[in-house]
Amino acid sequence: MLLDGDQWRTHFDGYQHDAFRFEAQPAYTMPKEAENLARFLRGEPKPTEHNAAWHRRVHGFVSSGRTIGRVRVVRRPLTDYQRYQFAWGIPGNITAGEDIRILDATDRDLGIPDKDWWLFDGSSAVHLNFRPDGTQINRELVTGDMHQYQEWKELALAHSVPFLEFLNTLE
Repeated sequence: MLLDGDQWRTHFDGYQHDAFRFEAQPAYTMPKEAENLARFLRGEPKPTEHNAAWHRRVHGFVSSGRTIGRVRVVRRPLTDYQRYQFAWGIPGNITAGEDIRILDATDRDLGIPDKDWWLFDGSSAVHLNFRPDGTQINRELVTGDMHQYQEWKELALAHSVPFLEFLNTLE
């Protein structure tokens, strides 16, 4: 089942305990981010309200006792988008309460498909399907046995490090 904007928001916001994302694309092409990505690449300062709507949502989830996190896959060298994400996006997400870890897959294959997905409460997954240029095609709800997603989640967490620890490896 494909989830459109409203269905996606309802499904996402309805999780009870834990939301986890496996984030594998080297870059995302999102119209809402185009201008800020261009500003970053020009060396301009980050706008004060950058990503504020997401930060409010994350803070709301965490304040209600829920957890939200992700493992971000990278391969070196980092893409321009990943550098933007690391400088302008991820730090604010962490401050809002999101647990973000980095899995450096430069010279290894853990057997986790290079596809983005969310796992909600261990009971449903949503595939985020993208074109090669990073443009999202759709969101596809998966229900039933979530054993494979749980295994991939555990594997990703075991082989990743906290964001700030990864940043120290870049210096």
